[in-house]
Amino acid sequence: MAINFKKFLNGDDDTFSSDQKENAFYKIRPEDIESSDGGGKMILLEPRAYSEAQQIADYLKERNTVVVNLKRVTSEQAKRIVDFLSGTIYAIGGGMQKIGGGIFLCTPNNVNIQGKITDETEGKDIHDNTDINIEW
Repeated sequence: MAINFKKFLNGDDDTFSSDQKENAFYKIRPEDIESSDGGGKMILLEPRAYSEAQQIADYLKERNTVVVNLKRVTSEQAKRIVDFLSGTIYAIGGGMQKIGGGIFLCTPNNVNIQGKITDETEGKDIHDNTDINIEW
């Protein structure tokens, strides 16, 4: 396949446009992003094996927010999943925050997280509300 060097320098060649678009995708500032449908999706996942980490990463690459509950995997698998997702989040400029025991909020760079959930389990005004269940 012959590439016209002049077109390549001017950016007219489609051969490299998909790579350039993908790289530019992650360099967009969060405040510059406009979504046609009003925003990305929030996806709730409970992986049962390390092999599902790639699917979570794919959702993040598609600019979706993902809440990951790691209570259904072993401790070793949970650490591997968090390590894998940490690398993905670093690559896309996103963020990760622990929001509960084994539950993580993973966001792409178009979502800003404000506030922090504390991990205190004892003390004044701390209550164990694990008996509250919501079913729709």
